[in-house]
Amino acid sequence: MSDPTRPPGPRIIAVANQKGGVGKTTTAINLAAALVEAGQRVLLVDLDPQGNASTGLGLETEDRKSSTYELILEDAPISSVVQETGIEGLWICPATTDLSSADMELVSNEKRSFLLHDALRQPDIDAFALDYVLIDCPPSLNQLTVNAMVAAHSVLVPLQAEFFALEGLSQLMLTIREVRQSANRDLRIEGVVLTMYDVRNNLSQLVEADARNTLGELVFRTMIPRNVRVSEAPSYAMPVTSYDSGSRGATAYRALASELLARHAAATTRG
Repeated sequence: MSDPTRPPGPRIIAVANQKGGVGKTTTAINLAAALVEAGQRVLLVDLDPQGNASTGLGLETEDRKSSTYELILEDAPISSVVQETGIEGLWICPATTDLSSADMELVSNEKRSFLLHDALRQPDIDAFALDYVLIDCPPSLNQLTVNAMVAAHSVLVPLQAEFFALEGLSQLMLTIREVRQSANRDLRIEGVVLTMYDVRNNLSQLVEADARNTLGELVFRTMIPRNVRVSEAPSYAMPVTSYDSGSRGATAYRALASELLARHAAATTRG
């Protein structure tokens, strides 16, 4: 029997930053795992041709029988693309290198910006009773990232605590504004999460102060520390919450999940 208190469909969040190496995929994997620990049912959509989110959750290339390429460009039913992970309550739509040609193929499609939006709203997704869909975007502002933003309710931005961190945000914010104006007027910024934060490093503290002064409450209170366990976990095909449950990285991602859930609960109450 369905739960009458459930919102209609899952909450869809695009995890995006056009700059590589900021902890985007790491955040997508570990936030997804931490949300599952908190009792949520989560689908992670790997939209990066590198497929690191898929690998990081233990899905070898040869095991990816169908991928987000087929989902977006070949109208594959989402139920044929979704695969289980080693974590109960967490599923993945894996990526393959086929996605690297998607941008060129999408150019000639008149519905090119809405393909992922429509795919994630197929009736057969209801069978998974999802609470959240997280989309791991490629490190560029291409057609795949635009598809993610058109499909999503909000955008979560991982921001590395390093020099020039905020400068790269302007183009991302511009893209979000353009998507709002043209295709998804309800798209909002979920928030900015500082990653690879080193409390001993003055630069990290300066970047944090700058981010909070510039972006205010958009910046999550939770910051993800620079932590060797977070870096090691993908090589064991696990989120850090499974690889080293007591590590600072695991604790931080659980705190981020709790903060995200609290924000959504507060927004629902206000609504």
